[in-house]
Amino acid sequence: MALLACDLGGTSIKLGIVREGEVVARASLPSGAGAGLGARLPAIADRWRSMTAGESLEGISVAFPSIVDPSGRITSDIGKYPDAMGLDLKEWARAEFGLPLAIDNDARMAAIGEWRYGAGKGYDDLVMVTLGTGIGTSVIIEGKVLRGRHGQAGCLGGHLVLRYDGHPCSCGSIGCAEAEASTSVLHRMARDEADCGGSTLVPPLDYEKVFHEAAQGDPCAASLRDRSIRAWSALAVSLIHAYDPEVIVVGGGVANAGDWLLRSIQEYTDRHAWTPWGKVRVLRSRLGDDAALVAGEWLFQERQG
Repeated sequence: MALLACDLGGTSIKLGIVREGEVVARASLPSGAGAGLGARLPAIADRWRSMTAGESLEGISVAFPSIVDPSGRITSDIGKYPDAMGLDLKEWARAEFGLPLAIDNDARMAAIGEWRYGAGKGYDDLVMVTLGTGIGTSVIIEGKVLRGRHGQAGCLGGHLVLRYDGHPCSCGSIGCAEAEASTSVLHRMARDEADCGGSTLVPPLDYEKVFHEAAQGDPCAASLRDRSIRAWSALAVSLIHAYDPEVIVVGGGVANAGDWLLRSIQEYTDRHAWTPWGKVRVLRSRLGDDAALVAGEWLFQERQG
């Protein structure tokens, strides 16, 4: 039996067919997130149908980029898919495919995928940090997925405050990690940076450009790189103090920068995290974009069981 899996990103929608911990077919669509999820459901259904000839299907899993409560109800959108809170995705799945649907937060799904099949396999206490357009986190404690009463426990680590006098964040707080060092705010960071007057950086900015130009000696890019690494590392220390993990798994597009990035975070946490019992290992995601898709099997079995 196979599962239809969907990861609703802010830039692209990743679709897959998952069987026994592997993505056996995959596709993607532009997200069009600002126009709402309802407008994308027909295209998602059509693409899945084109992928599933001859497949025996047991259900559907969805990874959503905001808070999903334990009942599977979307309770927040923070600028992505603003109509999602009013949609009944479970009813849509039954009407469209005759299948049950399970849904959870996308960062939590990525952590489940890495825990069951990827870099976190074999660890029962881990934190995952996803660095990309925003910053997502999720937590596994004693072999159990941390959710909390309202579904937001562990998955709002990107909204831990790094600077109480920092920049306003989309969540309504001030100085969150996501508001201080994520792709979504790189343009503002460059505008505020004193060294960026004669920079070779050209908008639109992303961390691939920043890291490349920093390696070429651009002082603005180097400052943005170093400032971001300090922010991510400080966030990692806070997550270690909050959740006492054995490992931190770093994913998202930024994690592909190279081993030097993981080493930088590792060195910072080794120096600054209060862990008298030893050191927390910082690992790179092994599954990449597939993590939230393969997690669908585990989530579906949990919700159905």
